[in-house]
Order: sequence, then C-alpha cells, then structure tokens
Amino acid sequence: MRLYVIGGQGQIARSLREAAAANDDIIFGCAERPDVDLLRPDSVAQALANFGPDIVINPAAYTSVDKAESEPDQAFALNRDGARTVAAAAAKQGVPIIHLSTDYVFDGTKDVAYVESDPASPRSVYGQSKYEGELAVATANPRHIVLRTSWVYAPFGTNFVRTILRLAAERDSLRVVHDQMGCPTYAPDIAAAVITIAGKVLAEGWDVRFAGVTHLAGPDALSWYDFANDIVRGAALRGGRSVPISPILTSDYPTPAARPANSRLSTARLASAFGIQLPPLEHSLASCLDRLLKT
Repeated sequence: MRLYVIGGQGQIARSLREAAAANDDIIFGCAERPDVDLLRPDSVAQALANFGPDIVINPAAYTSVDKAESEPDQAFALNRDGARTVAAAAAKQGVPIIHLSTDYVFDGTKDVAYVESDPASPRSVYGQSKYEGELAVATANPRHIVLRTSWVYAPFGTNFVRTILRLAAERDSLRVVHDQMGCPTYAPDIAAAVITIAGKVLAEGWDVRFAGVTHLAGPDALSWYDFANDIVRGAALRGGRSVPISPILTSDYPTPAARPANSRLSTARLASAFGIQLPPLEHSLASCLDRLLKT
C-alpha cells in the first residue's frame, strides 16, 4: 500500500509516519515544504506523479485558530485552496483522497452529538476555511473521504495535553474552561484509523458508500476542565506534579476566535461504513502520558 501524506510535522502526519514505519506493508511518502508547497499546485502535482500513490492523505492545514481571525487570507489559502489543489492532483492520478477536517465547522449550539448530515455553521475564520476546504475537496475529486476529528492531542506538537503538563509544572493552580464539551482524540489513534480505512478502500475497491464526510473522534465526551483533571491525575501517577484546577466559563477566558460550546461528534457512521471504533480516552491518554513522562 503506497500512502502519500501531505505535510510532515503536524500531529497526525507524524503519527502516520510512525504507524507506517511499523508496518512492512506500507510504502510511505511525505510532502514537506519547501519542495512541496500547497500554494504551488505544480509542486503538488509533480510530487504525486513522482511517487505514484495508491491513496493520498491530507492532514495539512492552517491550524492557528485565533491567529486566523487576523490572517484570513492565509487560512483560506491553505485550508480551502490548498485542499482543492491536493484533491485535484489526486484525481489527476486517478486515486482517492482522505482529507482531515474539524469539529469547528459546527457552531456548537446543538444539545447532543453532531452527525455528518447536520448543517455546518462555523463561528470562526478557521472553521469557515476548513468547511470550504471540505466542499473544495468534494468538488475536485469524487473519490474523497473527509474525516472530521476533534480535540486532537499527541506526545508531540502543540496540544492541550502538553500545555496542561507544562502549566502544571510551572504554576501552583490552574483555571480551565468547563462549559465547552468535546471528544479528545489521540493522533496515533487517528493514524491507525486512517490506515485501516485506506486498506479497506484498496482491498474492496472504491465504493460510493465510502465517499463524503465521516466523523472520526474519541468515544468519550467531556469538558476541557474534566480533561485537564484526567491529565493531571495521570501525570501524578507517573511522577508528575499535581495541582488544583478550578472550573471557569468561556466568558472568563475570551479569545479572538469563538469556540463551539459543543464539539461532540457521533461516530456511528465510522463504525457502520468502516468498522472502526477508537479506543477509550483512558487507554489513549495513558499511552500519551507514558510517552511524555516515563523514561
């Protein structure tokens, strides 16, 4: 299985690289700047032609949610136009694309978990740019799978788990938002699921039932405050510092970009279409903390 991944340094791209290295059946290729640049379509097309992938995977994105509010051109250039470039290049090679998207396409006002057919209503530049990227991918390549995920964390990169561990080491107490709900999702679990999906598509051949949007997120829903407590408790068991955490409201911690109050994603389609359910948070967070704190 020849997998070509756009981007090399993000949490999902790095996790895909690790997973591929442990699987002798995968021939892995990776597009990184400056050689391959989403703003230069010719470089993307040439890279795919040179590698000859079976499937293209695109987790690359402009992910600075707050900064996007003041840099909308950059966000749309990567998240919409860049996504279109990759999907079109994959279509030219005659191969499917797996594109990663986000829970930020929703406004967060729904009381229960979002399903794929719920209408998108982004509240931020980042969310709008990612949603328009989904539409661009679907238009550019009929053989597309868009995977929306949520609250991604990993042993590397910039994410909530690493931030909480750093702050707990530096401060005597923490204050964390308690009125935003989501499904923390471990990047190595995402990578394993993406590879499983790619393998299924190649083994069975392309089928229209694969196409469209599928939610790919952890099975456990909780608030940032509860997630922070899980992180600190787990860290303490591994010799980390335990500090008290106080719950606060989103209004107590204003940010340039609005966050969805509800980022819960239903993964029923993930199970029915691809036979996948991600591991529970307890298992995945333990794996992450083991890598970060055990020597």
